[in-house]
Amino acid sequence: MIRLLLWLLGGMLLGGVVHLGTILILPSMATNDAYSRLAPLAPVNKVVPLPPPAPDRAAMPFMDPAFAIAVCRYDLSAAPLKFSVPISQAYTSVSFYTRSDIAYYAINDRAAGRRVIELDLMTAEQHSDVPDNEEVTAADRLIVESPGRTGLIVIKALAPEPGLLAAAQSTLAAAKCQPQPQ
Repeated sequence: MIRLLLWLLGGMLLGGVVHLGTILILPSMATNDAYSRLAPLAPVNKVVPLPPPAPDRAAMPFMDPAFAIAVCRYDLSAAPLKFSVPISQAYTSVSFYTRSDIAYYAINDRAAGRRVIELDLMTAEQHSDVPDNEEVTAADRLIVESPGRTGLIVIKALAPEPGLLAAAQSTLAAAKCQPQPQ
């Protein structure tokens, strides 16, 4: 009887280890991640609006039809990125993701405190090369360090009513995601 219980306990323990290992390793092995799915739609270092979601198709999973959404696939290999987006009437948010879909920074219009969300996106190496300027304070220049050279920026503007979706889309059309001049 005890031998049977030990076999059952060993089997459950082995099954738990295999299950946990599979869950932890599966995201890194996925080939159809958000960055890859958006590659045909969005060129690198350019803001592109995503089409509104429909029941049978959506560019990304769990898209909310009350939001106008735009994306920027970025590559910091050549130079840091200058990003700006005007805030919409209701709500605007910007989220930054690594190439492997891990969120590392987010900001919204209320946190920005201005009419435009502006920031510089760069790697840690590029940030260390930026000269210190005593006249430019941290409040004047928001610098976000990317953990990798490539990633994804997702910009969302809320349309509280269906008639305001065009205004939210026009706000996102004014967004810029371009390399900084050297």
